[in-house]
Amino acid sequence: MTSPLFSGPSAGRSNAFGPGTTRRALLKTAGKATAVLAAAALSLTACSTGPVASTADAGTTSSTDPASSQFPVTIKHAFGETTIKEQPKRVVTVSWVNDDVAIALGVVPVGVPKNAWGGNSKGSTPWKDAGLEKLDAGFGSDKAPVQFSEADGINFTEIAKLNPDVILGAYSGLTEEDYKKLSEIAPVVAHPKVAYGTSWQDSTSIIGKALGKEAEAAKLVSDTEATIKDKVSKYPQLAGKSYIYGNLDPSAAEKIGLYTANDNRPRFLNEIGMKLAPVVEDSSKGSKEFYIPWSAEKANELEADIFVTWVADAAAADAVRADPLINQIPAIKDGALVADSDNTLTLSISASSPLSLPWSLDTFLPQLASAADKATVAVK
Repeated sequence: MTSPLFSGPSAGRSNAFGPGTTRRALLKTAGKATAVLAAAALSLTACSTGPVASTADAGTTSSTDPASSQFPVTIKHAFGETTIKEQPKRVVTVSWVNDDVAIALGVVPVGVPKNAWGGNSKGSTPWKDAGLEKLDAGFGSDKAPVQFSEADGINFTEIAKLNPDVILGAYSGLTEEDYKKLSEIAPVVAHPKVAYGTSWQDSTSIIGKALGKEAEAAKLVSDTEATIKDKVSKYPQLAGKSYIYGNLDPSAAEKIGLYTANDNRPRFLNEIGMKLAPVVEDSSKGSKEFYIPWSAEKANELEADIFVTWVADAAAADAVRADPLINQIPAIKDGALVADSDNTLTLSISASSPLSLPWSLDTFLPQLASAADKATVAVK
């Protein structure tokens, strides 16, 4: 899977969740898709999945259903535009977030990717499980979505078998080649501009339009923002604090990487009243990348009240603090480091959605607040 959970698009950069893995490396099977599509097409009529939940069933519209009058709809995206002629009955998602949004809108996809990283024994997440259970479509039930692997990139074969009416990738890193191949299967809703740069609010609005649920999507965004505001209000020390969200790995060739304003991690912290450090703003100005490398020799220039990073475990956090170059970062010197070793929590913020954010805040906000209490750096 091409992903912002990995540090960058070029070979040699360290994995944001571990060294060595890059987005390019995970695209190695994309070139095989054309051959397998033909074989997959032969099985379309024989393959099906359970029906979507009745709560907001995308497949039970009628001529008098208000949603049906919204179609056709046309959605613009990075590769042009896609027209969806009728309200979709069979929804398939790629990447993260898209399945969360569909479920939050009451639509059970017929197919979703497994959560190989940060997921549970079901290949899912706690928030997705809870959402599906509310729709009587939990994994193991006959209404549950079919799961497919994206470990080697877009799974064209399994997606084709599901015979979708629409493929949702509003939050994704689809390439133009991916888009064209998927479009041979069904209409594709791709990311609007920057790969993995779609905010959860925009993903929700785009998917709401694609599913004929624009009003529900607007309310979902409003309700989620209200939940976030309420929870953040309990931590006033976060207001105005500067931060850097990055990747620190003493064992990697590039020890330090920084997430830019194009990424959902900094975007979320901005939304709760914190401020991206000027050093990151200035260094990534005009860039379309979600991640930039930073020389460890210039670690002392990374001035911010708080530094947030993912680490594999407590030992890795200790290694970060002990590294003679990395520990020159002012926030680390002050003890204002948030070193998160919970893969699921990291996923909930990195690939944020209306389902994942409310789940994450009760754990993540106290960690940020603790670091804020230790911060002494005044960033001008």
